[in-house]
Amino acid sequence: MDVTESAHVNSRKGLKATAQVFFQFLSQDKYIVYLVLIALAGWSLASYDVNLLVLALPDIARELHISETMLGVLGFVVYGAQFFITLCAGSAMDAIGRRKVWMFCLTGCAVFTGLTFFVQNFWQLAIVRALASGFAYSELAVSITIVNEQVPARYRGFLYSIVQGGWPIGVFLASAVYLVIGDMGWRVVFLLGVVPVVMVMIGRKHIKESERYEHVQALKDAQQMGNNTTDVVAELQSQHQVDTRDLNKTSIRQLFSTAGYVRRQLILLSVIWIIYAISIVPSNFYITYWLQTYKHFTTAQTSMLLAVSGILGFFFYVLGGLLGEVIGRKKVQFWTAVLIPIFGFAFYYSQDYWLICLVYFCLYQVTNGTWSGAGFAYIGESFPTRIRGTAVGFISAMLVLGYMLGSLVWTVCTSILSPHNTWMFMAVIMPLGLFLTLFLKDIKPGTELEDIAT
Repeated sequence: MDVTESAHVNSRKGLKATAQVFFQFLSQDKYIVYLVLIALAGWSLASYDVNLLVLALPDIARELHISETMLGVLGFVVYGAQFFITLCAGSAMDAIGRRKVWMFCLTGCAVFTGLTFFVQNFWQLAIVRALASGFAYSELAVSITIVNEQVPARYRGFLYSIVQGGWPIGVFLASAVYLVIGDMGWRVVFLLGVVPVVMVMIGRKHIKESERYEHVQALKDAQQMGNNTTDVVAELQSQHQVDTRDLNKTSIRQLFSTAGYVRRQLILLSVIWIIYAISIVPSNFYITYWLQTYKHFTTAQTSMLLAVSGILGFFFYVLGGLLGEVIGRKKVQFWTAVLIPIFGFAFYYSQDYWLICLVYFCLYQVTNGTWSGAGFAYIGESFPTRIRGTAVGFISAMLVLGYMLGSLVWTVCTSILSPHNTWMFMAVIMPLGLFLTLFLKDIKPGTELEDIAT
């Protein structure tokens, strides 16, 4: 056997051994399996709720006599609620705990999803759907925080990528449900959507508060009691090493007012995720319009391409998580950033039907699965526990801001530029800004959270 063959054999043995250890761990720690599945269900249903509005919008607009202009207003109101509620959820996680906010967000989503059944005019719809979508979207920030804090460092990225894969599952569920029972009317569809959300809420009664959050709270309590708790602080520090000088610096203003790693990482990640959100608007938000207008796809062909891309998308989220455990999440994001403009460029110039389908499938997976599968876990592990909720909530809100800016940029570009220049600017040139990932901290897979930032 030569050196190359020996390396392949050792690699296969290494992967097999890693898989054996992983499945042994899952069999021993059933709570982690339960946590991941409950988080996956919650994010899937949040995605289901958000995408259900997209599918039902034509029927809603006809029944409530909503103009195209007011549909634009509806989108702005929904985005605004997602931005504001996610910011609040982030700060609340560090103030009252991850578990309480998790339950509150899902409860809000269930209540206002059900109330959609009763809306009679535009503003009732706007308020109810803004709150439902806002609480649903805030699920992202909370799940990133609570899952990353509880799963073991060795499998943190991979396990969270499974949770993030709930987004395409939700897209598929919304499409399937609306196809099957859409004839019953959009009101009934939203009302029935409350049932699975309530089931997940019941399941979350058994979820524990993050041990790391409770640890930080215990340190804060010990500090407030004074010198008599020196031994208590020492014991707590032996569990997780925490920089106690900044324990009470948890507001967004304080995050930006103090120079150092946290502020730099927060600013850099915010800029990167805003650029990401803007750059995927053409390939994800307006792709139906583009395919049918410029690629001459039929409605059926468009629906099939998007359905296949979405269904198989789950596995690319997991792939992003797996790659992150091997080469690091920063590198996965960087190489995905390299591929996004390449596939964006190739898609524009593709003319053959099957080539368009193949290139778009790849473009969809890099702008969703591999980027998000590694990227959101990276956000969750980048900050100290004392401000992790606030920081994750802030960056999640910046993602929404990017979507808003992307829609605005698309509108401006389409009014002053040719279709060619619009696509090239937003889907090819704009993603080059994602190369800023090179300047992110290189976090080695398997590193404990306290060894990344304290």
